[in-house]
Amino acid sequence: MKLNLKRPIIFFDLETTGVDTAKDRIVEISMVKVMPDGEEIPKTRRLNPGIPIPPEATAIHGITDEDVKNEPTFAQIARSLEQFIRGCDFGGFNSNRFDLPLLVEEFLRAGVDVDFKRRKFIDVQNIFHKKEQRTLVAAYRFYCDKDLTDAHSAEADTRATYEVLKAQLERYDDLENDVEKLAEFSCRNDCADYAGRILLNDKGVEVFGFGKYKGRSVAEVFRQEPSYYAWMMNGDFPLYTKKVITEIRMRDKTK
Repeated sequence: MKLNLKRPIIFFDLETTGVDTAKDRIVEISMVKVMPDGEEIPKTRRLNPGIPIPPEATAIHGITDEDVKNEPTFAQIARSLEQFIRGCDFGGFNSNRFDLPLLVEEFLRAGVDVDFKRRKFIDVQNIFHKKEQRTLVAAYRFYCDKDLTDAHSAEADTRATYEVLKAQLERYDDLENDVEKLAEFSCRNDCADYAGRILLNDKGVEVFGFGKYKGRSVAEVFRQEPSYYAWMMNGDFPLYTKKVITEIRMRDKTK
């Protein structure tokens, strides 16, 4: 199976210091850029997160502070990484909920503003859950008839994700070999900020996805209670969420 691509797609996986997309950092990033002609360009890099790696994280991916003490920080490789992913769509496993939001945070923290709005995002886990309800290890065994022996190695997980997507396309006749259609099918909901704090309703209006104003228009709430914007900007929200609500607020002020 060859993916039907109009532009390159990046399959990627992150190993991190934890699961908080606003606070945690990348310790290993693996990407496979798949070109429209089928050429695969792999890139794997360990990173110094700049904070201690908790033992519970090391227990999962096996990477210690000692392993990354001489590695570059994300900020040091951010610009070259941006060049590598420029103009590409993305694919991952649970990437829409975790890997993508965390990657966006790292870029913003490094002062590199990557425009992800025009990209398509295929979350292979969402396709799997809609079709079979399993984990990546089970998905790899189910679709590819192989055991994922190096689970939680970023490179192994990345390649397994790519293989699973191709096998899904082989198995399901109703899955169209088209990045835009796959991204639409694998999307759980319409998020304006990746982290799910700000959603798009059926009219395309940004609404809150949490808290006391859940379901209400963001612009409307900020008009009626400006202090709520200040509370979010000063709170422990992802940088990209803060960027999105600032754009909404500025756009509303110019109307």
